[in-house]
Amino acid sequence: MIGNFFHLVFFLPLYNALIWLSSILPGGDIGLAIVILTLIVKVILFPLQHRMSKTQAALKKLEPELQKLKEKYADDKSEQAKQLMALYREHGVNPLSGFIILLIQLPVLLALFWVFKDSFTLRPEWFYSFVTPPAVSNTLFLGLLDITTKSYILAILVGLSQFFQMKLVLPPQSATGEKNAKNSLASDFTRGLNLQMQYFMPVMVMFIGFSLPAAISLYWFTSNLFAIGHEIFVNQKLKEKKALN
Repeated sequence: MIGNFFHLVFFLPLYNALIWLSSILPGGDIGLAIVILTLIVKVILFPLQHRMSKTQAALKKLEPELQKLKEKYADDKSEQAKQLMALYREHGVNPLSGFIILLIQLPVLLALFWVFKDSFTLRPEWFYSFVTPPAVSNTLFLGLLDITTKSYILAILVGLSQFFQMKLVLPPQSATGEKNAKNSLASDFTRGLNLQMQYFMPVMVMFIGFSLPAAISLYWFTSNLFAIGHEIFVNQKLKEKKALN
């Protein structure tokens, strides 16, 4: 039941959009269609993603104050929770909103993954009646890269772009409360987790890319570039707002 719903509501519309794009693009370039469809979906989801990015940026800004409250009420978890919620309300931040927005986006992103995974396979039974398949199924992206095979160069680019994206998203290691942080197991754990996310995750993503068709790596790389540009935009707006205050 859930599988049929996912197939009908998410997979088929995106699959047909990809087929339609490849049919109107010069040479029926499926790789170029993947890039364009990824950007279209990212633009449609932009309001949700922008709200999530603003929440993440606000949480990064509040990190020193959050750390102080956690240390101050380390022995009273109930009071700690009250103070943290009060701080969130004061700054108009809902820490759960990012998770909720991610859940909303997840079916679409998963559908994109499966569409691009099978992008070089034309299934007439999946076509809408008004969608005409391309005369030629061209799997050479820009005439250079076969998206049906593995691409180590593209996988490395995915890993590098993932690194820069994580660097923009994760909170910086602040010197605020450095003395207490060194003696705090929770702070050390958070710092270690952030370092693993920033360095280990991109390496893991790169090795995953080594085993996937270039079509998936192309989608992943395009998504990362869009996310990097978005994070830079959000951070710049926050700096401008801070300068005005």
